[in-house]
Amino acid sequence: MSSVSTLSATEGQERKIPIIKLGTFLLMLPLLLWLFLLIILPHVDLLMVSLREKLGYREYAFSFQNYIEFFTEPLYWNTFVRTAVMSIIATVITLIVGFPISYYIAKVMKGKKRSLLFMMCLIPFWVSELVRTFGWMILLRESGVISSFLQWAGIVDGPVEMLYNDASLMVGLVYTSMLFMVVPLVSVLDTLDDSLIEAGYDLGGNTFNILREIVIPHAMPGIASGCIVVFMLTLGNYLTPTLLGGKDGLWFTEQIYNQFITRFNWESGSAFGFLLLILSSAIVFVGLKLSRQTLADTVK
Repeated sequence: MSSVSTLSATEGQERKIPIIKLGTFLLMLPLLLWLFLLIILPHVDLLMVSLREKLGYREYAFSFQNYIEFFTEPLYWNTFVRTAVMSIIATVITLIVGFPISYYIAKVMKGKKRSLLFMMCLIPFWVSELVRTFGWMILLRESGVISSFLQWAGIVDGPVEMLYNDASLMVGLVYTSMLFMVVPLVSVLDTLDDSLIEAGYDLGGNTFNILREIVIPHAMPGIASGCIVVFMLTLGNYLTPTLLGGKDGLWFTEQIYNQFITRFNWESGSAFGFLLLILSSAIVFVGLKLSRQTLADTVK
């Protein structure tokens, strides 16, 4: 009798396994379609377009000319390197500014004050990036709020133009990316047990030692996650460099835009876009290796 019951249970489990697999597949189907149709397929097409040279009307030939043109034209690869360096600097500044804010929200503030402070970080992102960037232009332009205040206070004699330089560009990049650094840091710091910090002080540690030995190692997955998101957003940003950097604020996304829209050169534009993808992937890979984190750690 027991053997019959065991056999029936086994057959029931075997019937459940295909049902579970089918349910899992149906749940993952929208994600798989999204990945294939909106990420994998466009990038494959981008690569194929970048590896062809236009010979005439609807006449193309396989060629690396678009990539050769990039490396032989100083303007292109200088802008490429400048964009990477400026994006790394913006990411570091965002981390330096965002980490104390995140720690204060997660470990110092309590109750409604904590929610209010987090809401203050969130409110600027209720409007579009264009509106936020125009807000900085109103503040920093020659006839803007800051210049008018400096003149009113007698600090300067005439209007001061603070736009269209690397400083204003960096301010805009950090400001537009701050929330994407704060959110993962607050999430990971919130899981840090306060007793560990208290134990560190009880054992004679100072603030710097506790920060280095306890807080930062615990927050490293959030740091890596925030840095990846901020770096990706900064590297691919087009609006902020164009409006705040001006004509001298060279940014590689502007070169891609010019190739696609201004020159109608889709082959070079595709090559530049694929090079930007390679650059971002390489820098993220190096950053993960230096921080001794894995991509899986950053999404926990």
